Amino acid sequence: MNGVTAQDRRWLRAAIELSRLSPLSPTHYAVGAIIVDRHGIALATGYTGETDPHYHAEEAALAKLAGRADLDLSEATIYTSMEPCTARRSRPDPCTDLLLDAGVARVVLALREPLLFADCDGVETLRGGGVDVVEISELGPLVTAINAHVLGSADRPRNDR
Repeated sequence: MNGVTAQDRRWLRAAIELSRLSPLSPTHYAVGAIIVDRHGIALATGYTGETDPHYHAEEAALAKLAGRADLDLSEATIYTSMEPCTARRSRPDPCTDLLLDAGVARVVLALREPLLFADCDGVETLRGGGVDVVEISELGPLVTAINAHVLGSADRPRNDR
């Protein structure tokens, strides 16, 4: 597994800031995602609810790259403020399946999905699929604060993993 780089921290902070654009809703988290190629160039961005109220951030970013036959994501990294989902009520395909199907090589995230809407095991699912997953948990409190609309106060104890 690759270590954390300064570029990882910069892109993940940018994904966290992007999540602030998500329309606040009591039924979903505000998440931001940025897909970056092996040269450090952003290919696509997405945030929860960007184009459809039911689209997750990773799904929105991947949708912008759909149909690009020239694009190989086998060396790309997706920076996402929260762990990609493995279960969802609003759409048939969880984000982990979408990322695995797209062939994304690496996922960098700040916060594992809290046990609120679903029991998510995105990190384990992605690693089981051969994806390099990096957690930068010290940025997790930023994600928790942005999601206070569903998580409550940052002081409130939760059942996070």
